[in-house]
Amino acid sequence: MKTVFFDIDTQIDFMYPAGSFYVPGASALIRRIAALNHFAASQGAPLVSTVDAHTENDPEFRLYPHHCVTGTVGQGKPQITLLDKRLTVPNVRLKVALSDSQQVLLEKQTIDCFTNVNLESLLEQWNAGRYIVYGVVTEICVRKALEGLLKTGREVVLVQDAVQSIDSAASAQMIAQMQTQGLQLRTAAQVMAA
Repeated sequence: MKTVFFDIDTQIDFMYPAGSFYVPGASALIRRIAALNHFAASQGAPLVSTVDAHTENDPEFRLYPHHCVTGTVGQGKPQITLLDKRLTVPNVRLKVALSDSQQVLLEKQTIDCFTNVNLESLLEQWNAGRYIVYGVVTEICVRKALEGLLKTGREVVLVQDAVQSIDSAASAQMIAQMQTQGLQLRTAAQVMAA
């Protein structure tokens, strides 16, 4: 079954304690997330790495701390999570030529990756039967990705030991509710053993 991997918002501002919006515990996941990204490449599976790409005075900063401003160090991804052949897809409508890209850096300005106007057409091009999702923050941006992917009617898998929440109770409640909609749970080891 064709699979697309989704690496949600694993950017420096979120993943490292020095980041402007550090998610406590996220730094411990970096190697596991990198392993999943490189596993996707080894399987020839597309990898979507969503990335916040904010302006200096982005409206989102009324709700969340200042983070991931385009061009800053904090907006980048840890080098270990990057694949060699990558393509940045901004949030402006364009015809995306995937060619031999292994990793799509999908820019977004809100918590929902489906607000990038190109994501739907990318999913159509790949026509995958399964989506594997991991990253940060479980009950915020990961939740939005899961909601959108579950609407496709395809198999959706959350990698339980490669996500990090801020509010563990809200995260657990969200996951339990989504399991009733068909969300499957796996560990990174289970994903990479398949």
